[in-house]
Amino acid sequence: MGAAKQMTAAEVKAAIAAKGTLVVDFGATWCGPCQALAPHFEKMAGEFSGKATLVKIDIDQESDLAGELGIMSVPTIMFFKDGAKVHQILGNAPDQIRRKIIELAG
Repeated sequence: MGAAKQMTAAEVKAAIAAKGTLVVDFGATWCGPCQALAPHFEKMAGEFSGKATLVKIDIDQESDLAGELGIMSVPTIMFFKDGAKVHQILGNAPDQIRRKIIELAG
């Protein structure tokens, strides 16, 4: 069963450039909604293992990347397909996130 991997900025940039579906959860340890979303995101990482890559970024540890990508609030979930940003969801919205992953990755 897969799990959402905590990544560095360099790892995320490489993953964004790769083929396939990438889902990035931008959050922070001090963010209540981020912590509430975490178990749902982990479950989806396992559910969609092999179809989509789900990763987590702590905006406090990777503030430069968060700034580059225009992260203004957390949680922010960004969806990339074959190297291009295709969608973004703000807030703790596991059902919306699941539907978008299904749409992008099957």
